[in-house]
Amino acid sequence: MAVQEEINHKQIALMIKCAKVTGSTLQKLALAYLRHQKNAQSQVSQTGKQSVQSLAKQGQGMTSLDMNDTDIKMFDRTMKKFGVDYAVIKNKDTTPPTHTIFFKGKDADAINKALTDFTKSNTKQQDRPSVLVELKKQVEVVKNTVRDKVKNKDKEQSL
Repeated sequence: MAVQEEINHKQIALMIKCAKVTGSTLQKLALAYLRHQKNAQSQVSQTGKQSVQSLAKQGQGMTSLDMNDTDIKMFDRTMKKFGVDYAVIKNKDTTPPTHTIFFKGKDADAINKALTDFTKSNTKQQDRPSVLVELKKQVEVVKNTVRDKVKNKDKEQSL
């Protein structure tokens, strides 16, 4: 019986030792994975709109373009559609304010295509009649017709 008890104690000690090893090994693996993920996130570059500093950090050269148009939201949509990396700076010194847009140097073909698409959509929008102007005209027409009806009702009652 003493031999059996000794074997049982040795088995229990071995199991505890293995559990400690797997726990510390698991902890080391988790820390290594977290370090790897942190490094991977720092290496992934942004796409789309970003700051001038982050665009310069990518080290691929930059080109700039001055833009007088104030419709930056439409410009943002167009650039996202073509996957162009860019940065926008508003120049408040000029009246009206202009925008300087910085692009990556390698995106030249995509930039040209995106700018032609932007100008085409912008001219289409300017050619459309203003809905507010049309609405104001219709409101005036309705006001004039309501007055005529009121006058006609008064004439009917007097009979």
